[in-house]
Amino acid sequence: MRICIIAEGCYPYVVGGVSGWVHSMIQSFPKQEFILLTIIANRELSGKFAYELPENVTEVHELYLEDVDWGSVNKRHKTRLKQEEYHALRSLLLNHEVEWDVIFDFFRNQNISINQLLMGEDFYHAVLDCYNLQYPDIVFSDFLWTMRSMYLPLFLAMSMEVPKADVYHAISTGYAGIVGSMGKHFYNGQLIISEHGIYTREREEELIKAEWVQRLYKKIWIQQFKKMSQIAYDKADVVTSLYQHARELQIELGCPEEKTTITPNGIDYRRLEKLPGIRPEHEGYVHVGAILRVTPIKDVKTMIQAFAYAKKRFPKLKLWIMGPYDEEPEYAAECFKMVEMMAVPDIEFTGRIKITDYLGWMDMTILTSISEGQPLTILESYAAHVPVIATDVGNCRGLLYGEDDDFGKAGILTHIMNIEEIANAMVYLAQNPEVRRQMAEVGYQRLIRKYKIEDMKKTYARIYQEAAQRQNLVWEDGVTENGQ
Repeated sequence: MRICIIAEGCYPYVVGGVSGWVHSMIQSFPKQEFILLTIIANRELSGKFAYELPENVTEVHELYLEDVDWGSVNKRHKTRLKQEEYHALRSLLLNHEVEWDVIFDFFRNQNISINQLLMGEDFYHAVLDCYNLQYPDIVFSDFLWTMRSMYLPLFLAMSMEVPKADVYHAISTGYAGIVGSMGKHFYNGQLIISEHGIYTREREEELIKAEWVQRLYKKIWIQQFKKMSQIAYDKADVVTSLYQHARELQIELGCPEEKTTITPNGIDYRRLEKLPGIRPEHEGYVHVGAILRVTPIKDVKTMIQAFAYAKKRFPKLKLWIMGPYDEEPEYAAECFKMVEMMAVPDIEFTGRIKITDYLGWMDMTILTSISEGQPLTILESYAAHVPVIATDVGNCRGLLYGEDDDFGKAGILTHIMNIEEIANAMVYLAQNPEVRRQMAEVGYQRLIRKYKIEDMKKTYARIYQEAAQRQNLVWEDGVTENGQ
């Protein structure tokens, strides 16, 4: 069976998080052929992989959402669309009974110049209809150019030659869901959607905060992402989420309930069982570890401020910010500057590391994110018998306090951007080593009960096997009876 993994903005270009999950999934089924279809911003990122691809990855296809219309001068473009093509284009812009199959066929069967289409008469009239019916109070010229910029990446995605596969496994809705829906339409492949965060809600949160989008246009962009997610939900055979509340959000956003299933993350806890102890030069401190990418969504600035307050109350605290800081260098530079301006001692930015070199001698780990799914770093902390401080986002509450067990608390939950709460949590755990030990044991028990890599492998082996059966294919999952 040929499985096409479709990933947007993550694997194999960045380390950790969803990328780590994808890499683990592919390695979990070594007998299966996987092909990668990666969606990235532009050609500058092409081939810059942060992972060595497993041997069972046979092809890599790249889609660029910020691209030029290569070779457009040699492309034929009809002066006008057929009636059914124009009707489908209009339905897309109006978001009314969108005729996706007609649109997919149009982009596949025509030698389209996207530049000419966006600047052409048909797109202009469809935008004008949308403007008159829904947004007559906006300046039309601004609206027209916004629509052109909004539909350029979508049209680039739909112009891609999707590789043939038996199963399309999209690791989000959005553009990945669009490409997966195209694969299902053209090749009748099975479509699996696995959301680690709820794509529509994440884009909505980003747009609400975005300064580059005028307030009048935020609603239009949000609607764009909603319609893209809806087609993925409609076309999918299976839609997975990491925890119950995420599943409820998918259903609320229009995913048919019977398609949904919960598939918690799983980690290889054995590789974190016997870790190096503390080095002599680091003794005498209480160590706080933050395993993350230095990006705004991780809200490292709040972490730094909270640590500064905690440090004044408990001077023996030391903060290790462990992870790459080259993804958003401007934000990272602001974090470095903040540490310098506040003159906060004992904060180390390690850059990219092997967490196995550090995690064994952390006294606690911390996440101050403003958005998460089901963080693997929390599970890795549990495997190393380390308690966790985390903000109340994604499934952090369930991981720290339990969803369907009575083990107790494995850490402390705080509100996002609440410097006082986060500082208090650090000080409390620093002052109470026995509480840390008890919480660490709770976390380990919770991990072993529900979040092992074997559990995740069994779950996805069943999903892939059922997809194969629906197509009368043979599934060789590489998983023995005990899940190894």
